[in-house]
Amino acid sequence: MHAPAQGPIPGDLLLLAYRNGIFPMADGRDDPEVFWVEPRKRAILPLDRFHCSRSLRKVLRHGGFTVTCDRAFEEVLRACAAPRPDHEGTWINRRIEESFCALHRDGHAHSLECWRGGELVGGLYGLAVDRAFCGESMFSRADNASKVALAWLVALMRRAGFALLDCQFMTPHLASLGAVEISQRRYCALLEDARGEPRMTLAEAYDSLLAEAEPPSSPGNVIAQSFTQTS
Repeated sequence: MHAPAQGPIPGDLLLLAYRNGIFPMADGRDDPEVFWVEPRKRAILPLDRFHCSRSLRKVLRHGGFTVTCDRAFEEVLRACAAPRPDHEGTWINRRIEESFCALHRDGHAHSLECWRGGELVGGLYGLAVDRAFCGESMFSRADNASKVALAWLVALMRRAGFALLDCQFMTPHLASLGAVEISQRRYCALLEDARGEPRMTLAEAYDSLLAEAEPPSSPGNVIAQSFTQTS
């Protein structure tokens, strides 16, 4: 099914679609049309099964990344839509970009950014719906940057009281981090279970984490320690 090809997708329509396990995609960056996807199989990352390896814990503690929340949403989205060496195409067209920027301004879509030396080197973005976070895409311009962003997302979701992290489609990279594949029917049941408000927003969870990480500790060390305690 294709959506009309003019203007951004209305925010209430997008939220309704995601609450019913459906999301938009496009055939290319400059394709004006959007189609709706309801996969038979869905990838999710159980929040209590995130695989934080010893090497990733070391990167979280000492990797030299500064991680922010909602500081550069549009830049992250455009980086996710940009061509990559292993995949020149994208499903994020300019209409989807415009629609998610509007959702971000309305407080529904969020990003995590990884910085090094003042430069944006990785991140991810997605949509918070009730106690679910629907991850849309991630990018990395430095080793481990997208893994660090995902580790932060999982930690913030756990802290905030979220219940479900949707990854859309399974990849070997996601599988290595603990993602599993389930049926769309099971996914919709988990979405239903995730109705209601979380204890905190992701931004509030981010601020809470920073407040906890007083010197000589660091936010990355707090996150690494939290995964050590549950792994």
